[in-house]
Amino acid sequence: QVQLVESGGGLVQAGGSLRLSCAASSRTFSSYTMAWFRQVPGKEREFVAAFRWSVGAISYADSVKGRFAISRDNAKNTAYLQMTTLKPEDTAVYYCAADARGYGNMSLRRTYDYWGQGTQVTVSS
Repeated sequence: QVQLVESGGGLVQAGGSLRLSCAASSRTFSSYTMAWFRQVPGKEREFVAAFRWSVGAISYADSVKGRFAISRDNAKNTAYLQMTTLKPEDTAVYYCAADARGYGNMSLRRTYDYWGQGTQVTVSS
């Protein structure tokens, strides 16, 4: 069982930046695909970004390309989401996710076995 703990959310003005962190409790962290999703009330949880270390693959949702960057520090068992030029429509609860199998579609929720509790990001206009 892998536990994921997100941190770094908060309130920021439009145009600002935040960095989210996701700490994983796994010794095999480097083999996992790590991803970020987000959800607003009344809507489906949507894909934001993912990083499959084993093949060096990174994917982003079109809505965040050029503004968000996913990264990871395998020595610290931590994944990050650097968010810049934030917009009010980025307001959501952001969830970290991990996939231990390493071969599913990185943008699909069903690919991921483990989820964090979420961290709120609020962007004011």
